[in-house]
Amino acid sequence: MLTKSEEEIMYLLWDLDEPLTSSEIVKKAVNKTWKKSYINLLINSLLKKDMIKVVGVKQMTKNYARTFVPTMTKDAYAIKQISDRPNFADSDIPTLFSELIEKTESSEIFDKLEALLKKRREELGK
Repeated sequence: MLTKSEEEIMYLLWDLDEPLTSSEIVKKAVNKTWKKSYINLLINSLLKKDMIKVVGVKQMTKNYARTFVPTMTKDAYAIKQISDRPNFADSDIPTLFSELIEKTESSEIFDKLEALLKKRREELGK
């Protein structure tokens, strides 16, 4: 699980969808007064948790800085939060699915869901 601050960095990276340096994260984090040392701790923690990876370096005035991107999508993270819960079981999936489909009225979404279910059934050979 991520801390609130780690999660805020992840959402910033997901929403901007571009590699960012730690300095750019500080600048783009609205309403935050994070210090450089705190950002470095958060980035190191996210690296250890395999939530972000280094994808390059960028020249920043006189120095070079590493750039970071997420290692998973926002959707994959949401699923991970649910499936990593201690008491989560496959039997919980229908209830979660039911709650999610109650929130949509788009027949296009239902068509996509039906196609996904059909594809998965075929993969399982059932």
